[in-house]
Amino acid sequence: MTTRRVLLLAPTLLILFLLQSFFWVPTYEQQTRGNPDRLTQYVAASLGDASLLNPILSSDASSSNIENLVFEGLIDRNEDLRFRGRLAESWKISEEAFFLVNSSYPIPGLGTVEAGRLAEWLTRARQNTATPQIPAALSHVTAVEVIPPNNQTVIKQIQDPTAQAKKIDVHIRIASPARIKLTLDQVDQTVFDALTRLLGQDYFTSLRPERYLATDQPIDQATLSAWAAELLPVTEHNPIIEFHLRPNVRFHDGHEFDAYDVKFTYDAIMNPKNLSPRIADYEPVKIVEVIDPLKIKVVYKRLYSPAIGTWGMGILPAHLLNDEALAIEASRRGLDPQVFCLRDSRFNRHPIGCGPFVFRKWKSDQYITLDRFDRYWEGPPNYQSYIFRIVPDLLTQEMEFYAGTIDNYGVQPHQVERLESDPRYQHFSGTAFGYTYIGYNLRRKPFDDPRVRQALGMAINIKQIIEYVLHGQGERITGPFVTQTDFYNQQLAPLPYDPEGAQALLRDAGWIRNADGWCEKDGQRLQFTLITNSGNDLRKAILAIAQDAWKRIGIDVQTDLLEWSVFIQERVNKLDFDALILGWQMGIEPDLYQIWHSSQTDPYELNFVGFKNQKADDLIIKIRQEYNHAKQVAYCHQLHEIIAREQPYTFLYVGKWSAILDKRIFIKEVQDNGSIVYSKIKPTKTGSYTFYFNKWIKLAQVPNLTPEG
Repeated sequence: MTTRRVLLLAPTLLILFLLQSFFWVPTYEQQTRGNPDRLTQYVAASLGDASLLNPILSSDASSSNIENLVFEGLIDRNEDLRFRGRLAESWKISEEAFFLVNSSYPIPGLGTVEAGRLAEWLTRARQNTATPQIPAALSHVTAVEVIPPNNQTVIKQIQDPTAQAKKIDVHIRIASPARIKLTLDQVDQTVFDALTRLLGQDYFTSLRPERYLATDQPIDQATLSAWAAELLPVTEHNPIIEFHLRPNVRFHDGHEFDAYDVKFTYDAIMNPKNLSPRIADYEPVKIVEVIDPLKIKVVYKRLYSPAIGTWGMGILPAHLLNDEALAIEASRRGLDPQVFCLRDSRFNRHPIGCGPFVFRKWKSDQYITLDRFDRYWEGPPNYQSYIFRIVPDLLTQEMEFYAGTIDNYGVQPHQVERLESDPRYQHFSGTAFGYTYIGYNLRRKPFDDPRVRQALGMAINIKQIIEYVLHGQGERITGPFVTQTDFYNQQLAPLPYDPEGAQALLRDAGWIRNADGWCEKDGQRLQFTLITNSGNDLRKAILAIAQDAWKRIGIDVQTDLLEWSVFIQERVNKLDFDALILGWQMGIEPDLYQIWHSSQTDPYELNFVGFKNQKADDLIIKIRQEYNHAKQVAYCHQLHEIIAREQPYTFLYVGKWSAILDKRIFIKEVQDNGSIVYSKIKPTKTGSYTFYFNKWIKLAQVPNLTPEG
């Protein structure tokens, strides 16, 4: 009888305990009374840990979140999306343009002339107000000078025709004719168009630079022409950015920041040993030259419209990571200094930057702690510490937010309606600058066939994913550009949900359903594994939906959830996957070189699906070199169309994000007269509500705000 009573009573007691646990969640107010330090700490939560804390090496969001607090770039964007100085106080953009003198070409009204006379004539023409169309065309030219003829020898390698595994050196002697150098007060991509109207339609096109090259090995004409275009271009744009750096900025170890740190960061990115995923951003750079400790000059090889934005990269301390420092570290650890590189350094787990927070501790898969930098050049943040906790379960994150042990919470789609009007919290929302997708490894069959990729996309009901998984908190997307910009091609229709059409495409590609309902080709079943990271319930749901949708059209798909660091480091970075679910956070600039150009398909690079398309490559380069916004938009729309047609990704959706924050976190500013003003937190144009994070403060109670606050 006693046993029976216990069995009957136990469920009731358990229910009462769970109800008590649910309703007794310590509030933020209760917690701060017992622990006043929580007023000076900001605690964030993440589903996944950082991979390494080095801005030139990492490519995941968790690492980036920490790096943005520890490191500082030369520039960033203000709340109105305009560039502003950070480690750089100011900058000047100019250009040097060069062209080879075509001394055999008859210039209208002048005839054939040598370099000196041509330079004088151009100078007079630029100043000739009697013919206003000429100075208008060359209005940005401030100086014209002659670069005398010069000779040099370079070495190229070609395949040895007698031994396929062997390369042989080719010595190329270049006897360059004189060149004209134009100094411009800004970048002018039309300057050679203006010169063509002045010098003659064929002045540049009739000059063949290969005639000035001589080789010590027989070389075919196509190769020689390609080398000539590279080594001796007829025309050349060299945009220049000259940064004036902020004085008296210090790294967290007290060492003074200067131009040599900027040059070191660039060199470290370009060092092939380091395998930096940022190489594509800086490959257009011709030279980085230190003028003095507070002035650095960056010269580009060619037109590169995203140039200024790339210098938001966090700057590394040269004194801790140069060759000498790495050699000492390698020796202390008993490693070979010849192969030891930046990727091997302990710096990546103990970073030192000159940002607003100082790194303190990293306990893998648990937390990363930072303390404020009291000598930060802009003034120390209001928070004394920042704690980045790894909480790989969203329900746990939610409950910890309610309990006050974390300070913000990324609201899940099904919770938006309930939490967006909750008076206990500040609520922020917007459309993401990014998208979620299924990516296919195009190096592997059957993904090398665009018909298969299109069929996979048509088999998934993405509208239902948005409706039922995202609870309407998302929009269809057809390509890789940010939907809020005009670079996104709004005219393209998304793939239809059409399982029958998908099966027809598979049959057209040779995949026929057998008696058991599975697609086969040449006796092989159509099967692969779809992977994503654990801890993300939305991606987990998409994983199951895609698997079921593909099974319905006869595709045998296995799925796997992987811990974040394993997923990125072992599968994505090493290109070891069939298909995966991931997302991209995008910037405003339309430069997609790193993600989509065919040169970026090696391990640790970002075109990990292996997309290669010559027309797309050409458009990516044009977008990078175009300064005219309308033309850039047109190129983007063409690129968007190619990628949408090729379907290297199944583009799923762009999400609508929502976040909640305790209502007693405010922006605190000290006025010139010493008075303190509090104001509410407001998102910027990008939707970011953390823009003024260094000014945030957590208060014991909500202050009385003025109407302006």
